[in-house]
Amino acid sequence: MSITKVFYQTILRRPSRFFVVVAVGSLFFERTLDIGIESLYDRINRGKQWKDIADKYA
Repeated sequence: MSITKVFYQTILRRPSRFFVVVAVGSLFFERTLDIGIESLYDRINRGKQWKDIADKYA
């Protein structure tokens, strides 16, 4: 069996399974994207954020 046939038989054939795969995939993608963008933002703005300078003022 080819990979596409297995994919169709296990996931796309039933709408309930397809919905679960899309929901879980979107949650995983959203979390991964959020962590990646946040780390990029922190790297670009290193030394300019409150968490970086709080020890000087608190």
